[in-house]
Amino acid sequence: QVQLVGSGGGLVQTGGSLRLSCAASGSIFSVLTMGWYRQAPGNQRELVATITVGGDTNYAKSVKGRFTISKDNAENTVYLQMNRLQLEDAAVYYCYVRGRERDGAYRDYWGQGAQVTVSS
Repeated sequence: QVQLVGSGGGLVQTGGSLRLSCAASGSIFSVLTMGWYRQAPGNQRELVATITVGGDTNYAKSVKGRFTISKDNAENTVYLQMNRLQLEDAAVYYCYVRGRERDGAYRDYWGQGAQVTVSS
């Protein structure tokens, strides 16, 4: 059984900042990748940013240069610093973990979601 516990989200003005965090606990044998996807009403869920256990990062083109993802491997925790937020960033942000089971199989896990609201 795996739990993803997140914090952050909220309401900010355009140009403001928010910081999200997410910690994975439970029976994951090995965490490979952590990050966030987001989904706005009527849209598909899209990748925001991910970071691998080795430190490789991947950002959506729309957030590159404004968002920074970081991690704490010892605590299986990931952080997303979001700066200069825009109206287009408003969405529910879902923490994501890809883990490897003891038998070698991969499995993806999802958090409950954090609402990010941006107003002008």
